[in-house]
Amino acid sequence: MSNFKIFSGTNSRYLSENIAKNLGVTLGQMNIQHFADGEFEVSFEESIRGAEVYLIQSTFPNCDNLMELLLMIDAAKRASAKSIIAVVPYFGWARQDRKDKPRVSIASKLVADLLSTAGIDRLITMDLHADQIQGFFNVPVDHLYASSVYIPYIKSLQLKDMVIASPDVGGAKRANNYAKYFDCPLVLCHKQRAKANVVANMTIIGDVKDKNVVLVDDMIDTAGTICKAANLMKENGAKTVRALASHAIMSGPACQRVMDSALEEVIFSDSIPFDVEKCPKATIITIASLFADTIKRVHGNMSISSQYLI
Repeated sequence: MSNFKIFSGTNSRYLSENIAKNLGVTLGQMNIQHFADGEFEVSFEESIRGAEVYLIQSTFPNCDNLMELLLMIDAAKRASAKSIIAVVPYFGWARQDRKDKPRVSIASKLVADLLSTAGIDRLITMDLHADQIQGFFNVPVDHLYASSVYIPYIKSLQLKDMVIASPDVGGAKRANNYAKYFDCPLVLCHKQRAKANVVANMTIIGDVKDKNVVLVDDMIDTAGTICKAANLMKENGAKTVRALASHAIMSGPACQRVMDSALEEVIFSDSIPFDVEKCPKATIITIASLFADTIKRVHGNMSISSQYLI
């Protein structure tokens, strides 16, 4: 693939190396110099003039990951790159996607504006918290789905009497896509939040007795919702309960909650670095081949949607 270069941000290097390996190329040389006060400077150590440049970095907190990506974009623009494609496996700050109460920020729109102003020509991302975030950009957005790698794994488990469940009503559409694909029932959990990251109470809509339940969500943060849902399903007679989430944020007490819960297994992608030793119930499925294939298709002006399984 001619005139085509891939560079990685600091905290997504493990994934970038796998993507480059899948593409049969080497990662581009880039230097990030840190100053004593925490500031940093990004510089490309090879010519990218006239090149199609792919910059890989997930933007999970802290803000350094996002800032690093913005500086990479700016440096690439000033180095006369022909086109700049931001590859953001996990698009952070996406939970604030609308004005749901007075006097709040819409962080995902702000991040979209920052990336656009910095100078991206395209965004490749996966499982946005809300699909409509794509509309915040005025450049093409290739929105991938982790289901492309998860469905073969679920099939390999050969679960009988399977039901797909969503831990909240907001994720019903996502869970329904899986239920339709596997031609199995859909179960919903209705939750009422006391405040952010705290679930007050929850009820199940649907039957889980003697079923193998697969809970589907886009991310697991403190694991409060998913563990409460799993325990409730088990109390209601479920045979086994697994959880499937695209992004392993897993902050604070999340690992301990998962270990103490009725969950048999939690399946994540490697969009965010996660240490499996902290949570032996976790299974990590790599998305490197999915992103490598997408980059190949973008470079060759081929269809992206033919990758989608659901």
